[in-house]
Amino acid sequence: MVKGRSKKVFPGGNTCKGFHSYYDYIIKPDATRILVIKGGPGVGKSTFMRAIGEEMQRRGFDVEFHCCSSDNGSLDGVKIPAIGVALIDGTAPHIVDPKHPGAVDEIIHLGDYWDEAKMRAAKDDILRAAAKVGRFFRTAYSHLAEAKVARDEMRDYVDEATNKTQLNRLTQELIRDVLDSVPPQYRYFPKIRRLFASAISPQGVVHYMETLLAGLRSIYILKGMPGTGRAKVLARLADAAEMRGLDTEIYHCALEPEEIELLVVPALEAAFLKYSEEIGFDASGLEGVNITVLDLYQYIDRRALDPFIPAMMEAQQRFRTSLNRAIRNIADAKLTHDYLESFYVPAMDFEAIGRKREETLQRILKWAEEIQVGKLPRVSAG
Repeated sequence: MVKGRSKKVFPGGNTCKGFHSYYDYIIKPDATRILVIKGGPGVGKSTFMRAIGEEMQRRGFDVEFHCCSSDNGSLDGVKIPAIGVALIDGTAPHIVDPKHPGAVDEIIHLGDYWDEAKMRAAKDDILRAAAKVGRFFRTAYSHLAEAKVARDEMRDYVDEATNKTQLNRLTQELIRDVLDSVPPQYRYFPKIRRLFASAISPQGVVHYMETLLAGLRSIYILKGMPGTGRAKVLARLADAAEMRGLDTEIYHCALEPEEIELLVVPALEAAFLKYSEEIGFDASGLEGVNITVLDLYQYIDRRALDPFIPAMMEAQQRFRTSLNRAIRNIADAKLTHDYLESFYVPAMDFEAIGRKREETLQRILKWAEEIQVGKLPRVSAG
């Protein structure tokens, strides 16, 4: 049996606006089944989901692993697109509750497998640790907001020196040469999916970009400093794809959750990536992919920019300092969260959780079989 492919994304992120969630885009509300996993830290939610995801992948199913931005080794969800099934961590800060209980959604509460007496005995320590985690994240988000202010300053200087006419011409050429290369699909409602491709995590800015770009035919990499218009070009391309009825996967910037970092157009097997120094992704290792690098720096009037260079360098230093301080606080939150888990782990009956996991896996395999033989309707990959 051929092992399925895996894709790694982030459904939520630590951003300049605090924690930002795109959880609603993990799977459509009319899915075959959405299993919402509840329980405290350290009860085994991530392990529960990962084991099922890896087993389904071993059985030949493509699997999406939705990674946690605040814990590099943890998962926030698992999705099996071919059968429309997802397992989702439903605890804070990304609280998820069933929208269609019984018909689509159900809760698996791993808190059913803990020793309540042990939990009550650790109540004061748990409350203190949880409060400390919250303080670390609030501090991290204030530093990320400061990083955004510094980046906006850099962006303003460069924007004034950028030739907008040439930038618009480039955008129109991309729309003509790439998006118009196949007949429009004329869908009334093209599907748009929004997630994060990277995250500001305890280990810095991390990504699994190669899992999103592998298998594509063309990748267009937009290079340039803040203010050269990379995000604006991507936004216009996304709008143009929607107007042409093309489905899109939009991956947003880890720092600025409303900006686009990566745009994938599946029907064209093409992607547009905003290159950034923090991510530093090298696409040259991808096999069979045609890579086009577009350097937007060429549209800058250097003489107009020169007077602002000292101020830009100072703003760049402020940006890096603020980002690093945010990362340190997210890392401290992770360490404190690990300490919080130490009160839950000894109180858990992991053997019983293991049996529940196996029971859940068998139910998922049954749904997959029923879809294959036509007893359940086939689902789209959205």
